[in-house]
Amino acid sequence: MKPTRTLLSILLLLAIATGAYLLSSRYFRSEEVTRAEGRLSLYRSTVVAELNRFSHLTFVLSQDPIVIATAQGADTGTLDARLAESAAEAGLDAIYLMTPEGLTISASNAGAEGSFVGQNYGFRPYFREALAGGQGRFYGIGATTGLPGYFIADPVIGADGTVQGVIAIKLDLSDLEQSWREGGEQVLLANADGVVLLASDPEWRYRTLAPLQAGQRAAIRDARQFSGQALDLLDWQSDGTGRARIGGDEVIHLTGHDLPHGWELHYFASLGPVTTRSWLATVLALVIAGGIGVLVLLRRNRLIRAALNRSEAEEAALRLANDRLAVEIEDRRTAERRLERTRDELARASRLAALGEIAASVTHELGQPITAMRNHLAAAELGGGAGVLPNLTGLVERMEGITRQLKFFSSPGQDRLGPVDLRDAVQEALNLVAPNMDGVALDTDMPDRPVIVQGNKLRIEQVLTNILRNALDAMEGARDPALSVTLGSDGGTAWIETADRGHGLGEASLSDLTEPFVTSRASGQGMGLGLAISAGIVKEHHGVMRAWNRSGGGAVFRVEIPLAEPAQAAAE
Repeated sequence: MKPTRTLLSILLLLAIATGAYLLSSRYFRSEEVTRAEGRLSLYRSTVVAELNRFSHLTFVLSQDPIVIATAQGADTGTLDARLAESAAEAGLDAIYLMTPEGLTISASNAGAEGSFVGQNYGFRPYFREALAGGQGRFYGIGATTGLPGYFIADPVIGADGTVQGVIAIKLDLSDLEQSWREGGEQVLLANADGVVLLASDPEWRYRTLAPLQAGQRAAIRDARQFSGQALDLLDWQSDGTGRARIGGDEVIHLTGHDLPHGWELHYFASLGPVTTRSWLATVLALVIAGGIGVLVLLRRNRLIRAALNRSEAEEAALRLANDRLAVEIEDRRTAERRLERTRDELARASRLAALGEIAASVTHELGQPITAMRNHLAAAELGGGAGVLPNLTGLVERMEGITRQLKFFSSPGQDRLGPVDLRDAVQEALNLVAPNMDGVALDTDMPDRPVIVQGNKLRIEQVLTNILRNALDAMEGARDPALSVTLGSDGGTAWIETADRGHGLGEASLSDLTEPFVTSRASGQGMGLGLAISAGIVKEHHGVMRAWNRSGGGAVFRVEIPLAEPAQAAAE
């Protein structure tokens, strides 16, 4: 009987150990995958930000009169010095100007060893794309320096509209590799052909994730993209289910696909921590099971002793009750202390939440006038300087008004209301978004008489600006963008309607879109605060905001605010 009981105990322990290991391994692996997904998202954002950090620079340089003049035959000395200074300030490898034939005539490294001046880069894809009128981008090993880099180029257009040359920059992305390596991560970035461009392990660089076709190798050879590299196959295998083997080690494998140029970011997480923690959990489960078994045996012996001596059992029960009572008292005291700490943490969390709301509001509300100022400044730089100063003055006054409102965020009662003519508010909002309405057919319908409401003019303009900007964003890329703005009143209520030909609300309702941080725009193109803030402002004015899909495509937004009493408006 005893050997059978021992065998059953061993089998039970094995079953417990196996179940604990499998369950804990699955749990810890899911935790590791979640952590890896977060790291992959972070590194993807870093790569995209690095690629786009200087995307505007070549366009700005292409408009520089000195660059244009040099491309048309002026002396290169002045531009060499200017490009050297710009490259040093921006931390770029090089900035250089090429003729339409691809010959470099001016560069930031002019006069230095390995200078680009005199070199012809007409074979590079980025040069050909810029020469065709677009912005060219390309990653490859430098034909002159032998060092890899990311190239961005834009055409230099003369006054007659013809391409006079190509201005290009070379950006060093090795800092990304260094950050991965210092963080102890296993990461690699591959291009659309599957060639590893950057990697935390230098041995992986310029290897391929899959065999290259003859056409791919020919294109790489013609562009001299990876000169001197054999482009051998990387020692790795992926089963497509989140696992891979690389360098002989089994790892968690995650891939980020939505990068520019069809690039892919691969993140590898070691399974070592999962295995270690799973074994620790298994040992802990066995210890607990053994402890329970010991407790069972102890209780059995206690019952036997109780049967032999009743008085001893009653005394033992009394001691056990006292011990339990002491534990309950201690547990209650511990619970009270935890409750007190929780109250303190909730108070701090409430203050931090309020601070976060204020910061988000400042970021969003100041973003609109700042964007408008940037547009006016860009227009001035391109030669449209007439009327810029009055516009900038108005925008600065608007920003001061916004910060003045946010200053009294905690005391809304101090923000005085007064009569507001909605015609003026609509016109101010249209003026603010005017720089973004190129190509948009605008139709306005406003009455000749004033439409007076009791409110805050700046905050009403803020609501209208948010709605107009959302309409313009929704029509981005539309074939025939058109926007209509109608102002009217009836039954003691003033109303403003905007109708666009954008993508509409889809399946979302207005209540969904007015939730903070909910947005229908792509990632990185809005925080989802505009409509949430606007709905709050309309509510403060005792009004309502409605929205619905427009028949034939697009969306309609309607804001209703009670009209001011005639006597009150006259007194104000």
